[in-house]
Amino acid sequence: MNPQDAIDMGREAIITALMVGSPILLVGVVIGLLIGLIQAVTQIQDQTLSFVPKIIAMIGALAICLPWLIERMMEYSQDLITNIPTVVLGG
Repeated sequence: MNPQDAIDMGREAIITALMVGSPILLVGVVIGLLIGLIQAVTQIQDQTLSFVPKIIAMIGALAICLPWLIERMMEYSQDLITNIPTVVLGG
């Protein structure tokens, strides 16, 4: 196995992980900022007020993005499994 192959495989794994995780995390960040702004304006500091809407929004985003996320993971897995003989044999 060539060191460049290992670097390429690691880079592709990191990019795929970022692509799969980013939609859900972005929704959580945006909702968290909005809830934080509302809490600052109204001076309501209840912890469940910030936690529950974020969880509901993230579950909704997951439900919407799930087909794309599964497709992306399947593409990555197929590419990885297809390239096993090439990587093992070094060619």
